[in-house]
Amino acid sequence: MSLRTWALAAVAVALSACTLTLPVTGQLQSTNEALVGTATGHMDGAGELDLTLATGARCTGRFVYITGRQGSGTLICTDGRTGKFTFVSTGQRGLGDGTLDGAPFTFTFG
Repeated sequence: MSLRTWALAAVAVALSACTLTLPVTGQLQSTNEALVGTATGHMDGAGELDLTLATGARCTGRFVYITGRQGSGTLICTDGRTGKFTFVSTGQRGLGDGTLDGAPFTFTFG
């Protein structure tokens, strides 16, 4: 393997490993049920949202950035609830909203 090929491979591996994980807090609007977790964004514009609700249910999902600041995703919870969400990010902070089985929720991250 040439030195140039080796260097390009090393850069590709380093960039693919770049992620940013931020804390998430929020609540379901109808019940004031709290949610906490993390949002992890990757350099390719995709990421994961991992939330635990006050009831103990865990909701996980994936998101993608639609623009440089806005994104959307879906969640699936261990208690059977599902939903969609959108968010706006400043890079290391942001806010979002969505629904779980029609019940609205809001969250902040960073």
